[in-house]
Amino acid sequence: MILAETTMQTIIFQNRAAHPLYQVDARIKLLVAALLLVMVVSSNNIAFPLLTAGLCLVTCLSLKVRLRLLLIRFAEPLFIAAVVLLLKTLGAGNTPLWNIHLPFMEITFYREGLLEGLRLASRIVGGVAVVAAIGFATTFTELLAALSWFRIPREITEVALFAWRYLFVLADDAQIIHSAQKNRLGYIGLRRSFRSFGTLCGALVIKAFDASQTMTTSMIQRGYDGNMPLLKHTPLRVGELFSAVFLITLMGLFWAI
Repeated sequence: MILAETTMQTIIFQNRAAHPLYQVDARIKLLVAALLLVMVVSSNNIAFPLLTAGLCLVTCLSLKVRLRLLLIRFAEPLFIAAVVLLLKTLGAGNTPLWNIHLPFMEITFYREGLLEGLRLASRIVGGVAVVAAIGFATTFTELLAALSWFRIPREITEVALFAWRYLFVLADDAQIIHSAQKNRLGYIGLRRSFRSFGTLCGALVIKAFDASQTMTTSMIQRGYDGNMPLLKHTPLRVGELFSAVFLITLMGLFWAI
């Protein structure tokens, strides 16, 4: 079963790598995403953020991203957008849209609040869709390399790269410890569950500290001088630049309407 799952993940990765967007330079994708985020946040209407979200969702589906993964990724932002919409509709505006009479109170929904809530909710959905699209179309190391090219401090990119590398190691360790605790009935009862969870967190902190010390020693012994080969860059391609300019110009026209 594990072999079949690994094979399936390999096939999905190969399908993504064959997508034209996956071959575009990460710096161009990051710049386009940043400009789209600025336009989504500064948009005064609902149509542009929703249009951007639709295009990004279509892009994610073309990258062979599973629908279940998209739903998980958008579940929390959609919940936040719904809460913002509800609060704005109840608390902002002067024109009553409809009323709900309850035995102990009366709830009034306002038209101005509904419009403002829809505007904010569309911005949330559009912004999350842009971030999701660039996340699925670009590897984490390529994003860090693009950030270093944009003069993000080297310390931030290096720490993020090392944290990303050992995050999966700590996740595996946490799974092993949690399984061992469950086999020993460590989560029977509320008090014992909190105690086991505290032990799990303490063990992970110690493992993370030991891993950082080991990694630092090994890198120094291998002659690490502060330069990361993964953060090297190749020249930008003119065709990709023109395509990015065309896309931003086209989206800018829709934003200005």
